[in-house]
Amino acid sequence: MGGAAVLYEQTGHIVTLTLNMPELRNPVSDPAIITGLLEAFERMNADKNVRAAILTGAGTAFSSGGNLKSMAAPDGNAHAAPVDNRLWYVEGIQRIPFAFERLEVPIIAAVNGPAIGAGCDLACMCDIRVAASSATFAESFVKIGLVPGDGGAWLLPRAIGQSRAREMAFTGDTITADTALAWGLVSYVVDDADLLTKATSIADRIAVNPPLAVRMTKKLMTSGQDMTLERVLDFSAAMQPLAHATRDHHEALGAFMEKREPSFAGK
Repeated sequence: MGGAAVLYEQTGHIVTLTLNMPELRNPVSDPAIITGLLEAFERMNADKNVRAAILTGAGTAFSSGGNLKSMAAPDGNAHAAPVDNRLWYVEGIQRIPFAFERLEVPIIAAVNGPAIGAGCDLACMCDIRVAASSATFAESFVKIGLVPGDGGAWLLPRAIGQSRAREMAFTGDTITADTALAWGLVSYVVDDADLLTKATSIADRIAVNPPLAVRMTKKLMTSGQDMTLERVLDFSAAMQPLAHATRDHHEALGAFMEKREPSFAGK
């Protein structure tokens, strides 16, 4: 594949984003990929016709994480001043988890191959994860003497729990797709050829629902990770009247009462 570092393809209500630097195994720390993801997320948030998204990688890898050759170069992170390195993270890769947090539509990781280091964390930033049978996962920062610099210490425990997350982070070991399924890191493991079909089927099941309700539900669930029950209930009580006021809510009620399929317009 040629062209942009992140490909944006829309079919109906579903957008597929493809990390498109296969020659480098889709390093998520690359500035072009960072920019491509940020721009794609802004575009999806603004386009109310988008109801769900899929994220995958071109070539044989989902994402190798950082570019180690670039890191080891004379002008790379390994030789930079600490104050410059801090800015490199803050103004670079750390913008990605914030962008995921602000993304309004559900996004499904279709993990087509190795998801290593920041690539594993990238998968964890998605709402739902589906793995090809050839996929592998590693929180491998310790293997090169580093810590998760992109939010992995927050993301991975929320995906698989503290014990498993610490095992992955402290050993840096690689796990298979089947182990990822057993640990709850992914929801499904499918044959490689069926990966996008499975991810699309999940996206389709999301996209048939009232899109404003889905976006608000995602916001509520994302915000709820750091809220007390009382605050979640307050937030829910404030958000629910907005949902009641939508045309799609009334369409759903009417369709239920009239025993017909609803037609949602995102209004």
